[in-house]
Amino acid sequence: MPKVSLTGWIMIAMIAGVLLGLWVHYNCTTVQIGTFSEMINVVTDVFLRLIKMIIAPLVFSTLVVGIAKLGDIRAVGRIGGKTLLWFMGASLLSLSLGLLIMHNLPLGAELNLPMPAAAGATGLESSITFKSFVTHIFPTSIFEAMATNQILQIVVFAVFFGIATASIGEQGKVVIKALDSVSLIILRMTGYVMYLAPVAAMAAIASVMAVKGPELLYTYGKFILVFYLAILALGVLLMSIASIFIGRRVLELVMNIKDMILLAFSTASSEAAFPRLIVELENFGCPPKIVSFVLPLGYSFNLDGSMLYMSFASLFVAQAYGVQLTLGQEVSMLLVLMLTSKGIAGVPRAALVVVAGTLSLYNIPQQGLLLLLGIDQIFDMARSATNVLGNSIASVVVSKWEGELEGSPVNIK
Repeated sequence: MPKVSLTGWIMIAMIAGVLLGLWVHYNCTTVQIGTFSEMINVVTDVFLRLIKMIIAPLVFSTLVVGIAKLGDIRAVGRIGGKTLLWFMGASLLSLSLGLLIMHNLPLGAELNLPMPAAAGATGLESSITFKSFVTHIFPTSIFEAMATNQILQIVVFAVFFGIATASIGEQGKVVIKALDSVSLIILRMTGYVMYLAPVAAMAAIASVMAVKGPELLYTYGKFILVFYLAILALGVLLMSIASIFIGRRVLELVMNIKDMILLAFSTASSEAAFPRLIVELENFGCPPKIVSFVLPLGYSFNLDGSMLYMSFASLFVAQAYGVQLTLGQEVSMLLVLMLTSKGIAGVPRAALVVVAGTLSLYNIPQQGLLLLLGIDQIFDMARSATNVLGNSIASVVVSKWEGELEGSPVNIK
């Protein structure tokens, strides 16, 4: 009897979650549904906590070892420059696609909402300034950064630590060897945690279906459908661009990481896929020193799915209130979103936070975001899966750019 893969178990779990959630939705009272959702969410919360427990030590240990193995600061600068160039290009592509679609499909206009008399509270903090963005990058304490899983701050400290460790010669090799062992131990822990992935996926799906029911899809069906088609188009575009560098191996890449894409989708968390993603990219042929450098940066700077959603959500709210934006304003909004979104991956509901800050710049009511809060989980699933795909492609392309991608093209029929 063939062994069921992780992908198979997650898909089975997702179907079971949908059926369980719908049964609860139609057969239980409102109080019972609330209790069910609260109880079953414990499973998802435990799984995500276990993943978050792993991320900080894994990012630190792998990045320090990777930078030390790069050899010198010039190599770090060269790879870093190529990485950021790809990130900016991918972000611009994602935002532009969202702007283009929403500019030609005024989905929000169907709501025809009146402008609110006065600004109301949205529950989202929107005070994202240039100063707060820059200062957030640099940690005041590495222990605080690791305790709160501030990936970008851990990356900054690890870069300094890795360069300094490599510069002291033989004494530094002792630390590098120890951290190399730590990363192997954390990856083994990841394997244990992943046994819970199908159960967590079922719990997450069952919870949202029990509370919202199929009405969720009926109410916002058109917007959700268009967004998912746009996400699919973005994935195809990113894969097409990657094929310029690695040819048909891009299909092999997708097959290698399909479990992680599905896990991120079902749990609505790209962090859930991070530890195992490192292993899969290394198995694909990316050198560990590049994966450990590019992937953590990508989780802060290269959120392609989130970028697409930001332009979608911003224009949807503007259209809902009848706010007319010129093409020039839409393009400037795109640039604002691209700059303000960098480095806030640790902020809860980061995409909505960025959108809230951007809307205020164009006199668009922030209350419009409340229209999307109820279905944000549905969008977050697609965003998370696309973020995993985008960062995987970035790691592979930079590896190829450096001439260090191992393996030969395969024929996929």
